[in-house]
Amino acid sequence: MSRWQWAALLLSLAVFGATWIAPIWPADQALHSSLTVLGFAWLVLHARRWPMRNGDFIAICGFIAVHCVAARWLYSNVPYDAWMQWLTGWSPDAAFGWQRNHFDRLIHLLYGLCFTPAVHRSLRQRWPGLALGSAFAVAVMLVMCTSLVYEWAEWGIALAMSPEAAEAYNGQQGDVWDAHMDMLLATIGALLTWPLLDRSARADGAAP
Repeated sequence: MSRWQWAALLLSLAVFGATWIAPIWPADQALHSSLTVLGFAWLVLHARRWPMRNGDFIAICGFIAVHCVAARWLYSNVPYDAWMQWLTGWSPDAAFGWQRNHFDRLIHLLYGLCFTPAVHRSLRQRWPGLALGSAFAVAVMLVMCTSLVYEWAEWGIALAMSPEAAEAYNGQQGDVWDAHMDMLLATIGALLTWPLLDRSARADGAAP
């Protein structure tokens, strides 16, 4: 791991620690944060065995840091609108007429954006003969499949809770299509990385 990767990892760990100062909903935050701990462990073990580009590693650390913030406020309670008004005087909710908290939408979009480049490169490391387009298609499908598994796991956990606790944990905010939109946004995020991956791979002389 390079010094840039260590810096990104330590910064994301600092964010993780900061979000646990006087937690608002400790039990629910712990459920969401369990994936964060697994993410840190996977990232370090993967990077030590399969070297990652600084940009790919930093993107994943950035996602984890944003996820830590979301977990503290259970996604649907992140006060991003108040933060934006304080910083810039501008209200996204008022500007776009939003009636729900959209921070969870951002997280799922970022999942596709931040993980696809690393998954794409990892596939080509393991199978050097894999064509650029084929590796990208597999990376997108992996993002879609893991998004589906996450929604299943979230649903399974919610079944064990009271209706009120399940709604707070899932963050559906009354939207029956919430899981579908989350998976769609992750897929869109993954697809949006293609121009960058295409240019980067061709610059390295990779096969199309």
